[in-house]
This record gives sequence, structure tokens and C-alpha cells, in this order.
Amino acid sequence: MKRVLVLSLLLMASGAAFADTPPAARHDANQPIAISADRFVAEKNPAAGNGGQITGTYSGNVLITQGEIKMRANSVRINVIGGKPDKIYANGNVVVNSPSGTATGDNGIYDVAPRLVTLTGHVVLTKGQNVMRGPQLTVNLVTGVAQLGGGGRVNSTLQPGSSGGRVQGLFTPPAQTGGK
Repeated sequence: MKRVLVLSLLLMASGAAFADTPPAARHDANQPIAISADRFVAEKNPAAGNGGQITGTYSGNVLITQGEIKMRANSVRINVIGGKPDKIYANGNVVVNSPSGTATGDNGIYDVAPRLVTLTGHVVLTKGQNVMRGPQLTVNLVTGVAQLGGGGRVNSTLQPGSSGGRVQGLFTPPAQTGGK
């Protein structure tokens, strides 16, 4: 269950927007996973069918580490149905750091069966001085396709730092050496 969480949410930011190679090619999912939080609560709902549903919630300064990749969030909830993870939710100040960059957002969801990771709410991808922003990042872990976008402009007045539903990018070209 924990391995799926890290494989999904942490790989999402391992360079999807700036990658030269697929994120999964650079991350060893067999490494040990460490999860720490201020609290953990497990709940079982046997009426959910398929052997019942178990929900595990880590809350308060959640930190998940696997190798060089780290994810922080205010809380992480894992829904398990029939003994298998179904959906994983990271809520509040989600930050994923990897050697290839950082992804931040308000919330994240990993839908296990189709292997889709979605980061929403003020999504920011950074690698060095390069920055991309958008309201939603979706990464298909099967195909390796990452899409930043989701929604159009809500109104004509944008708040400072708001993307208004549009994708924004700022890329710094490498410094030239020599004459030109």
C-alpha cells in the first residue's frame, strides 16, 4: 500500500514537465519507504463490499521518503478496497522534491487502477530557474504523458500569482560563452 503511494505521488514530480527520460526510469520503487506524521488513524468499513474498505489517514506534517524523493503534505489518506489500494489523496500544501525538480499544489490524487496522478490547485513545477504553473497536472504513469492545464480563464481579472486556468512557463536559456 505504501509503495503505491510513493510510486504515484512522488514520481509525479520527478521531472514530468522537464524530463529527458520517463520518471519511472530514474526512480527505484524497490527502495524502502519511510512515512512519518503527527497522527495516524485507520478505519474499517465492512459494508463497502469486496472484503470491506479500510482507510488509513496520516495527518500533521506528513513526510514520505523513498530514496532521493520526498513528499510533504498536511495529510495523506489511503483507501484500500479488498486488500488493495484504490485511491490515495494528499491534501494541503503538497510538495514533492526530487533530484530533477519540485512540484507543488494544494492537493493530489492517485487513482491506482488506471495509474493516474493528478495534482490540483496552484500547481507549480520548478527545475532550477525554469518554472511552469497551471491549475492541474495529470500524469499517466503507464504512458508517461504529463499534461499541465485544466480549465479556462474564469474571469478577466487575474489575482497576482494566479494563472486563471492558463498554463504559464518561464524558461531561462543557458548562458552563452564566447563572442555571441
